[in-house]
Amino acid sequence: MHKLSDILFIALCTLLTGGEDFEDMVAFGEERFDWLATKLALPNGIPSHDTFNRVLQMIDPEQLKEALAADGAALIEHVEEQLVVLDGKKLRGASARGPAGTGLYILHAWVSEVNLCIGQRKVGDKSNEITAIPALLDELSLKGAIVSIDAIGCQKNIADQIVAKEADYILALKGNQEELLEEVHESFQFSGLDQTDEDWEYGHGRFEKRHCATLRASDCLSPNMQQAWPSIKTLVKIEATRMVGEATSTQTRYYISTLTQRTAQDMNRLIRSHWSVENQLHWHLDVTFAEDANRARSGHAPENLSILRKLALHRIAMDDSRLSKRKRRYKAAMNLDYLEKVLRL
Repeated sequence: MHKLSDILFIALCTLLTGGEDFEDMVAFGEERFDWLATKLALPNGIPSHDTFNRVLQMIDPEQLKEALAADGAALIEHVEEQLVVLDGKKLRGASARGPAGTGLYILHAWVSEVNLCIGQRKVGDKSNEITAIPALLDELSLKGAIVSIDAIGCQKNIADQIVAKEADYILALKGNQEELLEEVHESFQFSGLDQTDEDWEYGHGRFEKRHCATLRASDCLSPNMQQAWPSIKTLVKIEATRMVGEATSTQTRYYISTLTQRTAQDMNRLIRSHWSVENQLHWHLDVTFAEDANRARSGHAPENLSILRKLALHRIAMDDSRLSKRKRRYKAAMNLDYLEKVLRL
């Protein structure tokens, strides 16, 4: 009775203009029927909320993921020289009746410089992220990119896969690679530093200082370790000191990388940029789009709605307005000309 493209377009517009669920999709369709009729076929009017629900439960997320990847490709020409962050987020509302901490876990591929999500993959839980990372990497075009992953992605097979994709990597190093971590730690204790850089940041009553030091892996790692990890070219140490009020805390983190032509200042900036996925994607999904509060749980609906939210976030993020993203959604709900601009119709 309804065209699939109509259903998806109305769903996207609803999420972009402040709506959250299937009832909101019906409300948007009815309130904006005259405008929608100039864009869509609508052979039997606006679908019911049950129709929106069933369709989004049944659509194969792999198809919408292809749309997400194509959308990213349309909005940015290439990822060469850009930082692609792989990091996961839990949708707690997808399993609200389950044990504490349960929910749908989705791994994202995030281009930090342009704030775009170019791919995602559903995983069972945090522990399965190590199997989802290779699958997501396989789906992405990464030639010339710099891939950043936290410590769970610091695996030989993942490092080799990134290199095979003609990309570089910066991988966080922790206790899951105990022998490598020990060698890197000792290298920074007993070797002369190659380069150093110091960066400061102050805001919201918090002062943070990040000292970055780098070493050439070939000068420090043992022959056996270099044979086991042939792609490692640079070792990185970050000492972060944070002061909030009178409380001071210090944390030391280590990284391995294939990059050879980057300064310590570059590495400090790139590692800091990894966290844009938290500030520009995860935070906005939770706060601007109230993702965790959504109670769609059946079938593929939680994952499909997550993809549509990212498509909507792409649109409002690419707008050159000085308004906050939340206010851009409100303006899009009130002003059809602005909505068309944001949608890039």
